[in-house]
Amino acid sequence: MRMTKGSLAVAVFIGSLAASPLAQEARRQQPPPPPPPPAKHVMYNNADLKWGPGPASLPPGAQMAVVDGDPGVKGKPFVVRAKFPDGYRVPPHWHPTDENVTVLSGTFMAGTGDKFDQAAMMALTAGGFSNMKANLRHYAQAKGETMIQVHGVGPFTVTYVNPSDDPRKQPGSR
Repeated sequence: MRMTKGSLAVAVFIGSLAASPLAQEARRQQPPPPPPPPAKHVMYNNADLKWGPGPASLPPGAQMAVVDGDPGVKGKPFVVRAKFPDGYRVPPHWHPTDENVTVLSGTFMAGTGDKFDQAAMMALTAGGFSNMKANLRHYAQAKGETMIQVHGVGPFTVTYVNPSDDPRKQPGSR
């Protein structure tokens, strides 16, 4: 389509109207778009959770329940709970994402480093919180029956400092 001088002048005039104070005022007076529909609201009592054995990446004896999300999905938030029997230990390991732990009951002992050192561990009791940054080497132990809640962004994986500590590599592993 060929544009004449007259049609070009009309197009420029119409374009200038869109930027005029009158047009800007009309846009400001339009109501905002409606909000998106509400997301599903998640509420649980502890008794409502579906508990099962912990993942194969943890030593046997832990129980786990997914509260929200999926810890295996990259870039998505998740919340899980774990129950440990008295004396339960997780050898030195690390995660590629931050691990946020809130102690719900019992005593959660945690330390940092490549070697399990009980003397260097800090005792976190109910209400205690820990943030282990991505790639930070750390280890844990339960003192008494202990329940924790872990939240973060997936994927939540466990890599052991000493590969021989990895329960997935043990004979008869899950």
